[in-house]
Amino acid sequence: MIDAIVNAANSSLLGGGGVDGAIHKAAGSRLVEECKTLGGCDTGEAKITGGYRLPAKYVIHTVGPRGEKPDLLKNCYTNSLKVMLANKLRSIAFPCISTGIYGYPNLPAAHVAAYAVRKHLEAHGDQVDRVIFCLFMPEDKEIYEQLLQSYFPLE
Repeated sequence: MIDAIVNAANSSLLGGGGVDGAIHKAAGSRLVEECKTLGGCDTGEAKITGGYRLPAKYVIHTVGPRGEKPDLLKNCYTNSLKVMLANKLRSIAFPCISTGIYGYPNLPAAHVAAYAVRKHLEAHGDQVDRVIFCLFMPEDKEIYEQLLQSYFPLE
């Protein structure tokens, strides 16, 4: 079991389409009830809730930027990882944040994701057991298969 999955949420945290809608549907109504108590979430920030009916203990919600804004996107990954550490969690799964409907181009978004995770692991690798990039579009799978080799070379 993974400790936390990341939800590419909207600012209300109350569910939406894509990954957000799928997570809310799978987790059940208790997730939205907890999200209502959080007061939303600003772009680039991250907040944690229980995982409820999901096969993860927690959900870390982050709101990605609309369009290509690398600093805000990097904050999504960095702040999600900070929330993971603050809650003494050791494993996390990320979707592609801001690509789909939010319009961030897939390849530049993948570079931001890999860079942010690499920097975090350089500083806190002893506190992290596993980081997963959860991809469902063939284009993203191809991008990450190529890209991750340069950010995380096998020695």
